[in-house]
Amino acid sequence: MPEPAKKPASAFIKKPKTTDVVAGGVAIFEAETEKTGIKVKWQRNGVEITTSDKYVVKSEGNKHSLTINNVGKEDDVTYAVIAGSSKVKFELKVKEPEKAEKVIPAEAPPEPSVSSVPAAADVVQTGDSQSSEAPPAEVQQEVSVDPIGLFVTRPQDGEVTDGGNITFTAVVAGESLLKKPVVKWFKGKWMDLGSKVGKHLQLHDSYDRNNKVYIFEMNIIEAKMTYAGGYRCEVSTKDKFDCCNFNLVVNEAPAVGDMDIRSTFRRASILGGGRRMTAALSSVDGHEEGRELDFSSLLKKRSFLRSANRGDTKTESQPDVDVWEILRKAPPSEYEKIAFQYGITDLRGLLKRLKRIKKEEKKSTSFHKRLDPAYQIDKGQKIKLMVELANPDDEVKWLKNGQEIQVSGRYIFEALGNKRILTINHCSLADDAAYQCVVGEEKSFTELFVREPPILITHPLEDQVVMVGERVEFEIEVSEEGATVKWEKDGVELTREETFKYRFKKDGKKHYLIINESTKEDNGHYKVQTNGGESVAELIVQEKKLEVYQSIADLTVKARDQAVFKCEVSDENVKGIWLKNGKEVIPNERIKISHIGRIHKLTIDDATPEDEADYSFVPEGFAYNLSAHLQFLEIKIDFVPRQEPPKIHLDCRGQTPDTIIVVAGNKLRLDVPISGDPVPTVIWQKVNKNKEIIVKSDRSTAPMDTSGELGNDNKLLTDSEGRVRVEMLEDHCIFTIEGAEKEDEGVYRVTVKNPAGEDTADITVKVIDVPDPPEAPQISNVGEDNCMVQWQPPKHDGGQPVLGYILERKKKKSYRWMRLNFDLLNDLSYEAKRMIEGVVYEMRVYAVNSVGMSRPSPASQPFMPIAPPSEPMHFTVEDISDTSVTLKWRPPERIGAGGLDGYIIEYCKEGSTEWIPALHGPTERTSALLNGLVTGDKLYFRVTAINLAGTSQPAITKEPITIREILQRPKIWVPRNLRQTLMKKVGDTVNIVIPFQGKPRPKVIWTKDGQPLDSKEVAVRNSITDTILFIRKAERHHSGRYEVEVQIENMSDKVAITMQIMDKPGPPQNVKIVDVWGFNVALEWKPPQDDGNAQITGYTVQKADKKTMEWYTVFDHYRRTNCVVSDLIMGNEYYFRIFSENLCGLSENAATTKNSAYIKKTGTDYKHPNYKEHDFSEAPKFTHPLPDRSVIAGYNTTLSCAVRGSPKPKIFWFKNKMDLSGDAKYRMFSKHGVLTLEIRKPSPFDSGLYTCKAVNECGEAEIECRLDVRGDVLIVKSI
Repeated sequence: MPEPAKKPASAFIKKPKTTDVVAGGVAIFEAETEKTGIKVKWQRNGVEITTSDKYVVKSEGNKHSLTINNVGKEDDVTYAVIAGSSKVKFELKVKEPEKAEKVIPAEAPPEPSVSSVPAAADVVQTGDSQSSEAPPAEVQQEVSVDPIGLFVTRPQDGEVTDGGNITFTAVVAGESLLKKPVVKWFKGKWMDLGSKVGKHLQLHDSYDRNNKVYIFEMNIIEAKMTYAGGYRCEVSTKDKFDCCNFNLVVNEAPAVGDMDIRSTFRRASILGGGRRMTAALSSVDGHEEGRELDFSSLLKKRSFLRSANRGDTKTESQPDVDVWEILRKAPPSEYEKIAFQYGITDLRGLLKRLKRIKKEEKKSTSFHKRLDPAYQIDKGQKIKLMVELANPDDEVKWLKNGQEIQVSGRYIFEALGNKRILTINHCSLADDAAYQCVVGEEKSFTELFVREPPILITHPLEDQVVMVGERVEFEIEVSEEGATVKWEKDGVELTREETFKYRFKKDGKKHYLIINESTKEDNGHYKVQTNGGESVAELIVQEKKLEVYQSIADLTVKARDQAVFKCEVSDENVKGIWLKNGKEVIPNERIKISHIGRIHKLTIDDATPEDEADYSFVPEGFAYNLSAHLQFLEIKIDFVPRQEPPKIHLDCRGQTPDTIIVVAGNKLRLDVPISGDPVPTVIWQKVNKNKEIIVKSDRSTAPMDTSGELGNDNKLLTDSEGRVRVEMLEDHCIFTIEGAEKEDEGVYRVTVKNPAGEDTADITVKVIDVPDPPEAPQISNVGEDNCMVQWQPPKHDGGQPVLGYILERKKKKSYRWMRLNFDLLNDLSYEAKRMIEGVVYEMRVYAVNSVGMSRPSPASQPFMPIAPPSEPMHFTVEDISDTSVTLKWRPPERIGAGGLDGYIIEYCKEGSTEWIPALHGPTERTSALLNGLVTGDKLYFRVTAINLAGTSQPAITKEPITIREILQRPKIWVPRNLRQTLMKKVGDTVNIVIPFQGKPRPKVIWTKDGQPLDSKEVAVRNSITDTILFIRKAERHHSGRYEVEVQIENMSDKVAITMQIMDKPGPPQNVKIVDVWGFNVALEWKPPQDDGNAQITGYTVQKADKKTMEWYTVFDHYRRTNCVVSDLIMGNEYYFRIFSENLCGLSENAATTKNSAYIKKTGTDYKHPNYKEHDFSEAPKFTHPLPDRSVIAGYNTTLSCAVRGSPKPKIFWFKNKMDLSGDAKYRMFSKHGVLTLEIRKPSPFDSGLYTCKAVNECGEAEIECRLDVRGDVLIVKSI
């Protein structure tokens, strides 16, 4: 035996339950604790209740109570009682007091009228009437209004009979919608019914302009059993979505009755007599025994009687069988055999009834409210599944796809009174499944649909500028892995072509679009779309252009010096060749060629006279030629006598100083050849306005005093100290500046001295650099996809004139700047184009001189390209009066990213040019009523749309409008369905809408048969364009001729409408049997006295066998007032009844023949044989022993045996010879001779000898067994 699940211990043995109390009454809640002395608290909405006049809290031992006096509506909340760690919640439901006059009819129902129909027929008819009236009471429930979603009224669950029609209606609020919403109907989870419209399914929609709602209907025509199931209605607009689930139940066609055939036959036999039955037993279960008697055995073989005459008393009752199930499974050829076997006489009626049999749904005994057919929830959200139980103490199990759900952090079980709630936190796609709530043997099913959230783009596309032939890679990042995206170029979807030009790549949340070799045709806007957003970026493919940032310069070198030619280009991937006098330079150990990034170098070590030539660098693939000359300086050695004065040997020794240009950051090295004997002392000076810097060589042969010629603020530096230094070699000196800066610019004077004299030379050094960054550019004249960018020159041009400017832009949230021009801009303004409307951009600018490009300027203020909307469309004058004009128009065709702020309406008198505002400020509506105008003025009107970018072009009336009321003759437009008689049923709602026209507003007059209408019974509502006649509940006296007249001054128009209110007819009159012959009966009757205000369309004739009084239809829609009923069964006696029928249906009652028609038998008469009555009496005898048992304490156990005897014996149970009849711990059962004794939770004390004793008037019998209750296993488990 499996171990039962352990329940958490509760401190309560009696819990308070949810109670319904009438307002003003007293509510009492009681609870009992397992132990005395436990402190109990009562709470109301989580707040502890203290004793007061309204709330009385009592405690006596282990009994506790809460009394609430003078209950009001505010007391309809949730309460709780707490004892220790146990907490029980319950509710108080307050009902409004009912009026006395409404209670009296319910307590004193009218007595049923006396009928001549037999009792059996009355029972069947009553059952039918109850079943036919029950479904409408369930269907007519209050429609809930959804205050949050799009639905005003949601489709409700429906029930229809097989072959019937049903309509589901959804009402959607349309006041806040700009255009009609999209509604889809689904069956099940995915079947879209929009493609199934046809003979059996129709979809309709309409718009109620008075209530401003959209009405959507789904009509199911001639429903079939396969149409049953769950349905879903989805409604969506531009930015909203809502859905609703509902269920359709299709019942089989109703049958006249659904009783067991054999029980009907037995009842007829009992009532009719003529056959002998065993007397009812005197036991308490005698009525059950009589109902279970197998009377069909008397119709079977005669072997039963023969065996009885032989004294065989071993008779066993045959099990009860379902004859309907046997007939369904049997072939048609076996029908007569089965009918004879089970005593069925009306076989033809049986077969008709078999076709119309329906399955009756069992009403739930465990659930007050079941789960909805389906639920829908977004992924990651929380959902609650709730049922209401009939018994709050029942145990509940929750299943998912047939597997029991265990309590966890995601699944939470709650119990609130008789409500049981399953909460699912953070729903995922794994929770999309079928769920069940199981209570005992009953189940409630539902299906949960988990909808994935929209895929959002977390990292958008970025604009790119590439050169022809380069690889392009667009990248985005989305919110979910494995999402599906769609790529488009200029509105055309991209696919994987045969040339594999476009490649699509996924890497987790990142998606890539790759173009291997870009061409000019790839220019355009690329867009990626998901179901939750989109991103756009621009690709610009430019022809390859090479810029020279630093060209090679002429060099002068001496023997064994190093010559370095260097240039810098814009593309670091460009290769090139070096030429010497037009021939390619071949590198070797002395000549080296290098390419690092954008810098190309030609290095010649140990220069020789042969290296003097013209050198050129030619970039590969470009028509460029960068040239420079290398000059070799030869040193002539002449004999110099001693005491030769010093001499500086420079190429330029004129009046103007020699100028040397160096780029900031580069190294400056000046080689100055000198001569003199003895070796002269070299002094370098920088001549400027503030101070002089002196660097003195230490290779002088004699000390010299220069203090008289130099200022006191000069600083004497050593050879190797600082950035600026001098090196003295044998025949020349080297002046070096490491990393030239702007402060190093100026005139440098070199002086050489020895005893023989001195020599001086000035060298001008100019340091050039890239320009300073310009200030932030200014944006103006912003258009739909363009703007004007303006900026100022940089404050410092870097020592070289500014050659032009480069402009860049980027999106506000992007990090990639895109270059707008490749040719330098000479002006200080530029018109930027090809931008995306509605996207925020920033601009920046670079200044370029011969040295290079400056740092970028600060970004401009963010701006958004927007354009004003186009002019409003279809601008017309809708109505004119003596002092007002009604204008109407439609929104502009193009609104743009700036949106639409409203409309400005103006008017101008004919002959004037001044436009006067008609309203105070802009209006957001697309229509306007202008009041206070002067009668007779001729005015032009115009309307303009405005947004952030400005106003649109105006829409102007073509001709001047004269302010004067236009008289229009009254005219009534009768709808097509009202041009003939309007036919309604009693109780229907009548709503007649008749449109008309006429100006000024006409007067509407309604009359009925020439008399004014009674406002208490008929309501009339008039508007400018139509009139409505409304009758809430139509009665027969509402029938007649209605006239409506529309009057304007002396002009009028009148129409008449004929209305006919129909009701069900009365029963036919004087139904009688005219003649009976053979198997035929002739009937005759007269039409009903009351035809229900409609033509009688036919009659329904039914017959009933006197034995069963079950009615079967003979003729449907029969038009004559006489008929002949044929094919009757010989020997049976029949009654007949007739219903009258019109367009409303069958009459409520039927006219029944007073006398019956007996179909006489022909031939010989059968003489009943005389049989000797058999004695079935038998003393009790046990047919199954009572075995000894050994059970575990604490678990319910049963003792069973079987007994037979006639009459049915009385049963007594004993324990150790003590009678157990009055002990509540024991329950005794007796069913079909099987005797059971149930012992609830036995203990070792219940061990002993148990005796079962059976007694009837023929004798008695008893049987014993021993029961052993073990308690040792329970002790081990508790330890």
